[in-house]
Amino acid sequence: MKSKLNHIVILKLIAVLFLTVSCGSDDESLQRIDQIMNFYMKNSAGQDLLNGKKTGSYTAYSVNDANGLADIAPVSVPLKMTTDSLYYFEYLRGARRVILDSVSPENKTYRSNLTFSLSRTVNNQVVTVTDAMEIRYRWTPSLFQVSEVRYNGQVVFSKAADAPNAINTFTIIK
Repeated sequence: MKSKLNHIVILKLIAVLFLTVSCGSDDESLQRIDQIMNFYMKNSAGQDLLNGKKTGSYTAYSVNDANGLADIAPVSVPLKMTTDSLYYFEYLRGARRVILDSVSPENKTYRSNLTFSLSRTVNNQVVTVTDAMEIRYRWTPSLFQVSEVRYNGQVVFSKAADAPNAINTFTIIK
């Protein structure tokens, strides 16, 4: 009797092991994620507006999720610097994504809306401007990527669905 129970347990373990191995995924079933954005801000003369040490540049900023669950929903958008001493914002994630349209269950568009408050000193007065960024995302079972970015209503970045994964880099001229 004990021998039969051991055989049954062994057979069950083999069956579980077989199911685990056979249900593994292949590369085609993985979703490609492409959502990192690095963006610069310059004026029309090419001055880096994110270098707070330069006259006329922004010295403080905050970012808020306009689709957040509360009126104030801060989003982390760190300020970074290249090896050439150019400052840029890096956005990875954090803002709530809202469905914009659903062409089909296999093809959807989402959007996130961010509000940037940028402060600088002009004539010894702190002046704050509020700008809006809309990020559109393309979603399919095999792809999630930034497809378009609008800054104050103007398209500043777009990407085709068949474009390879890369850090999405663009410059905003203010």
